[in-house]
Amino acid sequence: MSSTFTDAARQAFQARADQALAGPMEKYMKNLFPFLGIKSPLRKELSKQLFREQGIPDNWEEIVRELWVLPEREYQYLALDVVAKVKKRLTEQHLPLLEELVTTKSWWDTVDFLASHMAGTILWRSPELVGPSTSAWMESHNMWLQRTAILFQLLYKQETDQELLFTYIRACAASKEFFIQKAIGWSLREYAKTNPEAVRDFVDKTPLASLSKREALKHLA
Repeated sequence: MSSTFTDAARQAFQARADQALAGPMEKYMKNLFPFLGIKSPLRKELSKQLFREQGIPDNWEEIVRELWVLPEREYQYLALDVVAKVKKRLTEQHLPLLEELVTTKSWWDTVDFLASHMAGTILWRSPELVGPSTSAWMESHNMWLQRTAILFQLLYKQETDQELLFTYIRACAASKEFFIQKAIGWSLREYAKTNPEAVRDFVDKTPLASLSKREALKHLA
C-alpha cells in the first residue's frame, strides 16, 4: 500500500503522460528506463504543485523508496526533488538510503545529484565518516559508488579535502569506464575554480585518460 503522496504523484504524472515524447526521452537515456514523456519544465511544475498540496512529508524516506521502485524515470526525478526538500534533515543515519539509491536504477542523471547533494551534505555534517564511508565506496568496485566518492566534494570549494580528492583520482586514473573518467575530469574542473594551480600541477604529474585531462583543463588557460 503506497502513501497518499505517492498516489497523488502517480495520478498527476499519469494525467500528463505523453507517449510521443516518451520514446525520444527513452532513447536519449539509452533505453535503460521507461518514461512517461513529461519534459523537465512540466515535471518540475507538477512537483511544485505536489509539494504545495501535500506538503513535505514526514515519512519522506518511505516515499523516496516508493517512488524509486516505480518503473518510469520521472518518478525517480521526483524522489530526488523530495530529497532536495529535506536536505536540512539529512544525517549519517541516511547513508544506507544514499547507498541504496546510488546502486539501484543507477545512471548519471540520478547518481550525480545524490553524490553532490545527498552524500556531500551528509558527509559535510559528519566529517568523521568521510574516510570510512568513501574508502568503502572505493573498495566496493561499484562504479557508481566510486563515482560518488570522487564527486561528493563537488560543492565544497575551498573546503575540499584536496589530498583525498587526488588520492581517489589516482586510484581510478587507469579506469576505462567512461563515467569514472568523466567524474575525474568534472571534479578537477570544479576544484580548478578554487585552486587552479593545484589542478594544473596535478594534471601535469598524473597519468590521466584524455577525457579526464580535457575536462579538467577545460576552463584553464
